[in-house]
Amino acid sequence: MTEVVIAGIGQTEVGEHWDIGLRDLAYAAIHDAIEDSGGLKPQSLFVGNMLAPNLSNQAHLGVLIADFAGLLGIEAVTVEAAGASGGAALRQGYLAVKSGLVDVALVVGVEKFTDKVGAGVDAALATTSDSDFEAVQGLTLAGQAALLMKRYMHEYQVPADGFAGFALTAHANGANNPCAMFRKAIKLETYTKAEMVSDPLNMFDIAPNADGAAAVVLTRRDVLPKDFAHPLVKIAGSAAASDTLALHDRKDMLYFDTAQLSAGKAMKQAGIILDQVNFFEYHDMFSIYAALQLEAVGFAIKGKGWKLAADGEIRLKGRIPCATMGGLKARGFAGGATGVYQAVEAAAQLRGQAGANQIAGAKYGLIQSMGGPASTVVSHVLQGLN
Repeated sequence: MTEVVIAGIGQTEVGEHWDIGLRDLAYAAIHDAIEDSGGLKPQSLFVGNMLAPNLSNQAHLGVLIADFAGLLGIEAVTVEAAGASGGAALRQGYLAVKSGLVDVALVVGVEKFTDKVGAGVDAALATTSDSDFEAVQGLTLAGQAALLMKRYMHEYQVPADGFAGFALTAHANGANNPCAMFRKAIKLETYTKAEMVSDPLNMFDIAPNADGAAAVVLTRRDVLPKDFAHPLVKIAGSAAASDTLALHDRKDMLYFDTAQLSAGKAMKQAGIILDQVNFFEYHDMFSIYAALQLEAVGFAIKGKGWKLAADGEIRLKGRIPCATMGGLKARGFAGGATGVYQAVEAAAQLRGQAGANQIAGAKYGLIQSMGGPASTVVSHVLQGLN
């Protein structure tokens, strides 16, 4: 069986890059990833992007970025799956190398939120929901998440500050991530006094929209340069699943079936069980999403996911590190780049390059990227080989 390894990683700082264009952001991450790989030359480019046609008035990103990066002539396409676009692009790169038809695949996730401001951003984000039944009613993603969270709190008697631990964990970890948008830990008092955005979501329950790009170079072991110096990390499992686009069409709105399905398939491919996962990078665009993912994947029983973060640290039979570099909440929600950022951060953990946030002895990391409220979920298991 072909082993797909991550040969190179690159990322930009996440934030408001008013003076940097979409192609420039992508190139910065690509340049670093190719250099990190020892100069491998990709034959395919997969671009994860969520909203460039709406926010940047630019489609056809595959060719745009291949041209700007000096890679004309290679296969170059854009992959879109809302917030899961980066994870979906990573899966396409993985499948290309796994098939044997591509020796080296380049995956880049990029998003430029600051090309528009105000209502234009909300309108663009609304295109990822069901236009006929949700967006047309004026329902925003934050409003939808607030309704989910309110229902969850009612069903399971969650106190007002019951989700605070997710924000505290993210910001504590983000403080040591040089690429994170927010690099300062917060206290419980800060969370409880935060401005309400959409009751019961306050500003610390919502990841900030941000610009950024991240890239990985995928290949096989036998293609690696002879002087390749990094500890090897392979993609041991990859899976995706889909659910209804409209939330109201589901049997149970408070259970993310796709998170369970894709994680289960990815772990089965990797030949591991849940207890062997050393850290979990969830898609904490909203605090409620983090709790529901923990439950669906199996780290907590239904209705108890919030309790894993109740003391400000994600705990399971001792401790399961999550959002190890700040997650979406502290790193920032870079739209279609999110899943690739997760891969870069997980690879750094497994290489032993996570600095102050390094998890000692980590061998397996599970990363999970979501489009909407788990309408699309893409899961990958990364394994350290050294």
